[in-house]
Amino acid sequence: MDHPQGGPGETPAVTGAGLAEEPVSGHSRIPTSSGRISEAAEVHAEDEKVPFSPSQLSRIDEALTRTSAETGLLFTVYVGALGGRSREQAEELHAALGESASDAVLVAVSPGERVVEVVTGEESSRRVDDQGAKIAVGSMVSRFTEGDLVGGIVEGLRVLGDHAGSRH
Repeated sequence: MDHPQGGPGETPAVTGAGLAEEPVSGHSRIPTSSGRISEAAEVHAEDEKVPFSPSQLSRIDEALTRTSAETGLLFTVYVGALGGRSREQAEELHAALGESASDAVLVAVSPGERVVEVVTGEESSRRVDDQGAKIAVGSMVSRFTEGDLVGGIVEGLRVLGDHAGSRH
């Protein structure tokens, strides 16, 4: 059953398939089988492509869910422009996680700027140190240079999870 869409700034409409679309921005959310909400926003680039296909979003979601469950840490991924102050922007995104930021690991990827940032919180930094983050970034960049953005993100999450170890 479709619900009517509201105007700008109003609650997104939810379609019968469980997909929510913001009426203005093209931003969509869909609950996955794990309970996590996968979100994607249409990026208006020269080629007008949507950033990820449903199967690619599913692969990323599975990697996030698995890594978070195995480690007990909250892993998050941001893909988009970070700007000239990429580290500061990534730290702001991490801080926006609120109370969860302490146990969170944010992987921020800006393909157009060729930048990858890994930000850890107070607690998560005890398990994912700078060396572990560097190894993960190296594995991601290796896949990115082969043109495999999703594979790089999935591999980076695997390496970070391996470095963090299982939940205590």
